[in-house]
Amino acid sequence: MISNMAWDTIDVDDPIVKKVYEIYGRVIEVSSPIRNPEAILKKLRERYKLLVEPYIVYITVAAFLNNRPVLYEGPPGTGKTEIGEAILTLWSGKNAFVLPCSENYDEYRVIGDFHPVIAMSKGFNEESFIPRPLLAALILNTGILIDEIRRSSEEFQNMLLDIIDKRRIIVPELKRVYIQKDIGFQVILTSNPEDIAQNELSDAFLRRVVRIKFTYPSPEKEMEIVKLRLEGNSVKVPEKILWQMIKVVNTLRATTMYKPGVADTVAWTMLASKLALTKGKTIVDEKDVIEAGKAVLIKNLEDEDNVITALYEQFKK
Repeated sequence: MISNMAWDTIDVDDPIVKKVYEIYGRVIEVSSPIRNPEAILKKLRERYKLLVEPYIVYITVAAFLNNRPVLYEGPPGTGKTEIGEAILTLWSGKNAFVLPCSENYDEYRVIGDFHPVIAMSKGFNEESFIPRPLLAALILNTGILIDEIRRSSEEFQNMLLDIIDKRRIIVPELKRVYIQKDIGFQVILTSNPEDIAQNELSDAFLRRVVRIKFTYPSPEKEMEIVKLRLEGNSVKVPEKILWQMIKVVNTLRATTMYKPGVADTVAWTMLASKLALTKGKTIVDEKDVIEAGKAVLIKNLEDEDNVITALYEQFKK
């Protein structure tokens, strides 16, 4: 018989906890948690080279203090995943887990499953149980980013509700409950509402999250982001060319099926820089930019003509 105490506390000798530390603990880097919004903003810039709007950090921290999950919504390439993972890591002082969603995700893929061979010979018990990332994040008291939540099934979203509400994970086969230790364990979800291959989020789910909208930055902000990423680069990208690149990206966001995000602008700039370096140059020129642009910006055949036209109109006037 399981007493209330056994259900409500975590046994320090729990073999599942040991497995989590053995499997996941070795890849977790530990540092001091940072929970002051201004300090987080500073670290995001210095350590991750991320320029984040202050309101995003302030609202996220406020939600964490209320033990509520946060939903970052916006088009792809606006930094949702990268920013979310960085904030979760700084908040807990441990590497955050990133869980990319898909339609076939279920509790066995994210909480835990039983090794079929071991289970057949020794039973469905602690020995055959394999802990997965969501349970590991709770036990290790670190954050987890659930990426593209709308791509998951309604059943998966419903499964998350109890974890979000009660901050606990029940493993009924083992008659165990794992409870949040403190506010180091937090959840950020990301979503692109315009994505075609996705499901809707239920009202019950949306009531439990704090929603933060992400948008493409202004050209001035995007220029600042690109310059920050180029710091320390041995190959110079002239500012005039950077402005032309940003103009191309903004044109494509209005005309193509694939909307290039800030991540694409940065990738394009970095590839053009490395391309110039391979040619023995110290300054990027228009030819480097066009060649790198074709490689980075063309994502499908439907957009190819528009991308090429935008590139040559901007750089071959």
